[in-house]
Parts: sequence; structure tokens; C-alpha cells
Amino acid sequence: MTSPKNDRSGPATAGNGQPKYADRSYRSVAGVIGGVLLLCLAGWLGGDAIARGTGHTPWLALAAMLCAVPLIIAFSLRPVVYASDERILVRNPFRTITVPWAGVDSIRAAYSTEMVADGHKFQLWAIPVSVRARKSAARQNARAQAGDSRDVFGAMPRRRPGRPDDDGTIRAPSDRSVNELRELADRHPIDEETRPRPVIRWCYEIIAPSAAGAVVLIVLAAIG
Repeated sequence: MTSPKNDRSGPATAGNGQPKYADRSYRSVAGVIGGVLLLCLAGWLGGDAIARGTGHTPWLALAAMLCAVPLIIAFSLRPVVYASDERILVRNPFRTITVPWAGVDSIRAAYSTEMVADGHKFQLWAIPVSVRARKSAARQNARAQAGDSRDVFGAMPRRRPGRPDDDGTIRAPSDRSVNELRELADRHPIDEETRPRPVIRWCYEIIAPSAAGAVVLIVLAAIG
């Protein structure tokens, strides 16, 4: 499940009087909850091994935590997509990609959400695709077109129908987020002569401690 958030209360107004999109952020709520639970589990197990372990056990536990905790943060808490009227910033587990909308070729979602810029594909980890949510939205649209709110067995659905878009179509949260990003991209035509390129920054604050922990873990395991 992806949660879009507006950083401002509503759309601002550009200098020419035209409405301007408010800054938005997209992240997976399920991923954040799962990451917090994993961090709590790692802290509980690792802390217990450090406090009560004997021999090399505390050092093994410390090295394992040094390796695992950054990875948990990278794949659960770190991914987010920030979208403003001028540019999009994609924060993936190990990289941060920033590109103005005029440099974005397309944003698409099949089995994963991808952004194509400067001929390169960048996956949007913060907007996972749920096939189950798509099927649920399709069933709700079919019932709405038939004018019936009951399921195939004649019972009222336990889940409330999803929030319809402006055109009245119910979409999965990931597809709704992709449509919003596409609308922002369509406002900026691509000029091949002045096309901006993506700026990519590697997240060494995640890579370095995780790699160091893995090396220490291997060395301690090797010496027994």
C-alpha cells in the first residue's frame, strides 16, 4: 500500500496565475511498518545475544546487527518518492535519483513501477505494485458499472470501495500514484536539445556499514 502525502495544504499558485502542484511524497506504509517490526526484532535478538552471549557470540551478534540494520532501513524505511512541480526525487535503497520533469521520458507500472529517464530505467521502490489491489479495484468498477454493490454470492462486501478518481474510476493505490506522477510529467514537454540528465547519488551511509558488518561477520565465522 502506497501513501501519497501533500506537504502543503493545497495547490499553490504559480506566477502566471496557473495552479501549481503541491509537493507530494509517496512511500509504502506496509514497508515502513514491516521495517519497524524487523528493527525491533533485530534489536531484541541482537541485544539479548550481546548481553548474555559468551565467547565470540556477542561479537558475532554485533557484526550481524551492523550488517542487517542498515539493510532493513534501506529496503523499508528509506524508499520514498518526492514530486514537485519542477522535478522528481526517487530515493531507492542504495541510490537517490533526481531529475527535472523535462528529463523524464515516462513513468509506467506493470509488475513494478519504473521511471525512464535519459534512456535508463529506475525502479520506484516506494510505489510497489499490488496485483491483488488491481483485481479488487477491477471488481469494484465492474459492480459500479452494473449498479450493484453486492458480490457474486449476493452478500455485501466487507471492504469499503476504494476512492474513485476524478473520472469516477476506482484504481489501485499504486496506479493512482502513477497517474498523478504522469500528470506532473505531462506538464513539461521534452526538449531533446536541452534535456536535463538524472543526477544519481549513491547512499554510502547505508552501503559502508553494511559491508563492514558483513566483512567482520565473515572473519569471525572463519576463525571460529
